[in-house]
Amino acid sequence: MSLITNVMDHSLDDGYAEAAARRQADGGGGMPKTLRAKLGLALGLVLAALVVTVGAAQARVAAPVVAKEREELIDRIDRETENADDLEESVDELRDDVSARQREALEKSGGSDQSELVGVLSGASEVHGPGVKLVVNDAKEAGTDGDGDPRGTSGFSDTGRVRDRDMQRVVNGLWASGAEAVSINGQRLTALSAIRAAGDAILVDNKPLVPPYTVLAVGEGKRLSTDFQNSADGLYLHALQENYGIRTGISVEDDLRLPAAPSVIVRTAQPITEKGTS
Repeated sequence: MSLITNVMDHSLDDGYAEAAARRQADGGGGMPKTLRAKLGLALGLVLAALVVTVGAAQARVAAPVVAKEREELIDRIDRETENADDLEESVDELRDDVSARQREALEKSGGSDQSELVGVLSGASEVHGPGVKLVVNDAKEAGTDGDGDPRGTSGFSDTGRVRDRDMQRVVNGLWASGAEAVSINGQRLTALSAIRAAGDAILVDNKPLVPPYTVLAVGEGKRLSTDFQNSADGLYLHALQENYGIRTGISVEDDLRLPAAPSVIVRTAQPITEKGTS
């Protein structure tokens, strides 16, 4: 009877309640782990979708602004490019005007023979006459070895490129050999001309030139050619050809035409107005 009384007094609900209490005390109560994981994954997907949606909405709103800014930047670049082109044209026109005024001043400065001679020697006048044509070019393999930057080293033997100092020696050698007027790639040289380098480019009076470099020199053709090739600078150029592959070619021409220098500006020398005074 006691067993039946005990079963009646303590139903199965009490046992389930005790088991649930133990699981809760052990940390195993509440939702099953699988259900909790699924709910967490679902929550994460919802958050990710929300972030993507918000980002897309913001990008859609910002796209017209970015496009407008890009168009404004392009328009500004176009305007500045046009302004630069206009300024360059103005500079060329002013140089032509200065050259014309210089030639006019030379013609009025004295006798015609003297003024023409001054114009030729100063580079302010166009000239023509016999002379030599000298073409200097980089070696065929220049820029194909190593890192592709033949000017990247301070040494000379591994370059294969014509440098500004090479052209300086060529021009000085032609002057010393009797040249009366010299130009490089159409740029007339004067007593104030400078041959320099800027990166890979050779500059003549701040204007970049590209190879091959064609040097025209007016003078006594055959004599000028012979004297230059026998000079120290001519031998230097021959050594560049033999040792480093730099290509050269010289020919005697019956008639060469050299343009006038863009501008001849004298900042220091002053003409003598009267005998004994300046």
